[in-house]
Amino acid sequence: MNQNGEQRAPIIQSVLHPTDFSEGSRVAFYHALKASLLAHSALTLLHVSPNGNSGWSKFPGLRETLVSWGLLPEGSPKSAVSELGIIARKVIAPEPDPVEAVLAFLWKNPSDLIVLATHQYKGGAAWLHKSVAEPLVRRATQMTLFIPGDSKGFVSAEDGSVSLSRVLIPIAETPRPQPALEAAARLVTSLNCANGIFTLLHVSRSGEMPEVHCPEVEGWEWQKTLRGGGDVIKTIVETADDIKADLIVMSTDGRNGFLDALRGSHSERILRHCKAPLLTIPVGSFAEVYLS
Repeated sequence: MNQNGEQRAPIIQSVLHPTDFSEGSRVAFYHALKASLLAHSALTLLHVSPNGNSGWSKFPGLRETLVSWGLLPEGSPKSAVSELGIIARKVIAPEPDPVEAVLAFLWKNPSDLIVLATHQYKGGAAWLHKSVAEPLVRRATQMTLFIPGDSKGFVSAEDGSVSLSRVLIPIAETPRPQPALEAAARLVTSLNCANGIFTLLHVSRSGEMPEVHCPEVEGWEWQKTLRGGGDVIKTIVETADDIKADLIVMSTDGRNGFLDALRGSHSERILRHCKAPLLTIPVGSFAEVYLS
């Protein structure tokens, strides 16, 4: 509810998880499912197959996972999934180009959060490697959670529990950093993370950190780290390793959206080297509006 007493729309009404059925995608699936459960949102699992009919049996099992997490009893019917507050579906896109397929899906089915596995040896999702037309890129402005291919992330595959206590937030003058702070605070609250540390990192020769507002989160503290100018990406990666970050959250240029990580940006370079999951918040997007 806002200051005028008006009810705000939910931050996340729909979650999209593109999957290539790899082990990394399975880890990303657990995060997508957890986000959907907490937000009581729709969940779409999307696989791209040129012939349009292969792979149905390879989709991760929703009911099986929910049973193993103790949220459904053994032998539950399909209808039991929706009783948990989520509407799940599996889609196979009959397209030769995965990027075009995902963008086409988003054009017809807007999603608020994308959860995607990456493969660091290629600097991004292995099956999302081609450039796309600029107009399409500008329309993809969703929050995106990238899970490195060799990471277990912060959602347990065994029981769905969350281990998240160290969040790194790199900030700069541009893009505007405040949405990343708001997103991080909202995330740990929704995940019921009892305590932890938000680390704000600014890399600059000026010796001055951009002015930001640190939201109050019970059990969490804010720390500010200022490091001298140099290789910004290297400093972010080193800091993430130093503090053993469970998650990195950063604002990105809203024009690039979730493909920002595939177009030579800071996000893309961080994904090549960082072990921690990365949550990007496009400035000017739906995410920023409802996290402000």
